[in-house]
Amino acid sequence: MSTDLTAGAALTPDDLSGPRPDAPAPALAAGRAARRRSPSLIVGAVLVGLVALVGVVATFWTPYALDATGSGPRLAGPSAEHWAGTDRLGRDLLSQLMGGAQAAMVVAVASVLVATVLGLTLGILAAATTRWLDVALVNVVDLLIAFPTLLLAMLIVTVRGASLTSAIAAIGIAGSAVIARVTRVNTARVLREDYVTAAKASGTGWWGTIRRHVLPNISPTLLVQVMLLAGSAILAEASLSYLGLGAPPPQASWGRLLREAQATMLVQPWGAILPGLAVVATVLGLNLLGDGLRERNDPNLRGDR
Repeated sequence: MSTDLTAGAALTPDDLSGPRPDAPAPALAAGRAARRRSPSLIVGAVLVGLVALVGVVATFWTPYALDATGSGPRLAGPSAEHWAGTDRLGRDLLSQLMGGAQAAMVVAVASVLVATVLGLTLGILAAATTRWLDVALVNVVDLLIAFPTLLLAMLIVTVRGASLTSAIAAIGIAGSAVIARVTRVNTARVLREDYVTAAKASGTGWWGTIRRHVLPNISPTLLVQVMLLAGSAILAEASLSYLGLGAPPPQASWGRLLREAQATMLVQPWGAILPGLAVVATVLGLNLLGDGLRERNDPNLRGDR
């Protein structure tokens, strides 16, 4: 009788007992590895990190002062003295780009903070309070969502005056509607869970339920929305500045650089190309970062089912 066993080979206890129960399934291990090396998360983090680093550096140092007109020849190309060239006023473009990165990061962080505080408050109140208040808050949120964000920002900036603070307030109020809707839906889902009912029965108060159960469970989804909202905030600030409703000089802005470079694109194309690339790279980085976070937190996307 023939045998398939190679001569001299011996069976081990592991061979007889089959696969170890604690060994991860191949699909689970592959899903975890894919999450660790998510291209969207890595590329997004690198892009956002570079822009944030430039913005922090610009807070303390730029090659030339932002209001230093005539620091070089007008509409000059890149050189050893001016790495990105100069604009029509002789200002150093690299310094202006660094100042624009600082303004973009300030607007993104501050407006997202405003939107998150307002949206969380409205969303949790709508999901956890009485029916009539829920309906009233939902109608307010729907009205904000239906109103174009840029138009609402333009109205607020027109009333308050053009400044970085006005842009932050306008973008934050407009963005709070999206945060409120996401918060309301996820909070209502969490409050229906059995462990929340058990916590309430054991004497946990309203604030304790929100702090211990609601916020930790909605934070992954909320974090993705925050990243997307930050990208929209930077794009909205650039749009306002392009229309002349952003922060006035000497505060730099990528949108204003684009507007000022329109008339001289054929003479000095870098004045329009570089701020345009800065806006695209920053918004793309935040969107990729949000997609990467969604891949890590969504079981339907991360491949570990």
